Amino acid sequence: MERESMEFDVLVVGAGPAGLSSAIRLKQLNADLHVCVVEKGSEVGAHILSGAVIEPRALDELLPDWQSQGAPLKTAVSGDDIYLLKAEGHRRLPNALVPKTMHNEGNYIVSVGNLCRWLAEQAEALGVEIYPGFAAAELIEQDGIIEGIITGDMGLDHNGEPKEGHMLGMALKAKYTLFSEGCRGHLGKQLIARYELDKNSTAQHYGLGIKEIWQVPANLHQPGLVVHTAGWPLDEHGATGGGFLYHADDGQVVVGLITDLNYDHPYLSPYEEFQRYKTHPVIRQYLEGGERISYGARAITKGGLNALPKMQFPGGILLGCDAGTLNFAKIKGTHTAMKSGMLAAEAVIESLEQHPSGGQVLDNYWQKFTDSWLFDELFRSRNFGPALHKFGTLMGGAFNYIDQNWFGGKLPVTLKDTREDHAQLRPASEVTPITYPRPDGKLTFDRLSSVFLSSTVHEEDQPCHLRLKDDSVPIRVNLPQYAEPAQRYCPAGVYEIVEDETGSRFQINAANCVHCKTCDIKDPSQNIVWMVPEGGGGPNYPNM
Repeated sequence: MERESMEFDVLVVGAGPAGLSSAIRLKQLNADLHVCVVEKGSEVGAHILSGAVIEPRALDELLPDWQSQGAPLKTAVSGDDIYLLKAEGHRRLPNALVPKTMHNEGNYIVSVGNLCRWLAEQAEALGVEIYPGFAAAELIEQDGIIEGIITGDMGLDHNGEPKEGHMLGMALKAKYTLFSEGCRGHLGKQLIARYELDKNSTAQHYGLGIKEIWQVPANLHQPGLVVHTAGWPLDEHGATGGGFLYHADDGQVVVGLITDLNYDHPYLSPYEEFQRYKTHPVIRQYLEGGERISYGARAITKGGLNALPKMQFPGGILLGCDAGTLNFAKIKGTHTAMKSGMLAAEAVIESLEQHPSGGQVLDNYWQKFTDSWLFDELFRSRNFGPALHKFGTLMGGAFNYIDQNWFGGKLPVTLKDTREDHAQLRPASEVTPITYPRPDGKLTFDRLSSVFLSSTVHEEDQPCHLRLKDDSVPIRVNLPQYAEPAQRYCPAGVYEIVEDETGSRFQINAANCVHCKTCDIKDPSQNIVWMVPEGGGGPNYPNM
């Protein structure tokens, strides 16, 4: 069977904020360009999950009339509360003692999934072709130049053999290919290794964000209120991260917990920590009497400027969270991702004017990047994450207050965290197992009922997209050394240790996967490789 092929001027992989912004900017600068966006989700926005409070700076630049055009930014931030939580109590921090990057005046509480749906409409109105349900599975490389991607085959059984209706993936070729797959992108990871893009940067760092949407009674709802927390419950086990609770529109409250994936306790479960988090009186007061209506999880790239790889390579560029442009000091990555896409579009346009056939290294991108407010933001925030990792929540927070509020992010010192997140776990023999409370079905819930709310669907009879480099490692190495942490760090119940008459067996329930990528990041043996499943598979987030 011959593989079909299509050619474009520019191909964008991933219909997130970075990818869609790059596509829009390309068409704004040259309406005649043939621009295509492929998206692995069943529709644009289906795989998008973020807090989210958005800073509209990049949107103002990209589409200045966004308000009159009906962009889904309806709920302006009306209040900003930051708490240091303890198991028995809390302390609300005065605004004067909060790093100014955490202030949210002028920002909006949004669904980034809905923002992407709206951006896709703007892109299509300009002539961009968008194809959801097509997963970018392989790179097309010729003589060291990236010439596009191959979409995944459809209709293969679990052994990789063709079923009825089998279709080969298409070869999509372009003069330039822009990769905006989000955190720990499947192809982005390969590109970083292939071109050694990270050889001059420190170790990348990640967090796992778990989020729910609740419909709450009117008397509990305070539209525009933003709540951020630090401390409990993660600090009980030496972990760092933080919680959030946002009052969106239509009587909905968004609640979530970000667990930094550099934690060292092998029995820690980010999912269970999130369930505990909701029981704290500061959080419980806004949820009790409400109904949970949505659930999801996604890793975030939060290493910042120190961990940022070189983004450009022959024939393409990494954008947004595929590279790691999130500003962790603000806990915001949407506006930075959008700006990275806009800058890439400008670099591509200039390159095509000089080299119409494409395939060059976009060296002009780095100059544009360093001259932009995006670089300035990331530079000023470069110490935020390393300070928390090195000094903990209290002392790290104090350092960041001084750095941000007294020195504007230009304290003459640069902290670096060089240890990989997956290498941090202590042996299980050195710690006490953590016993988590059973869910009550009202405020706290089990994993499977949560996955159900994510509307996750995969074709059951297809090759497993969670590959083991060595099938023996989970039982031979990870179980005796770390009590096999995959069964705890996964927020969707994908991994299990099953005991039967033959002994212990490692089971992968791939159909549960919400595409968070945590397993690819946190597995201590780096034995799990996340691959793309059939296009259209995975979560179907309606409003995340």
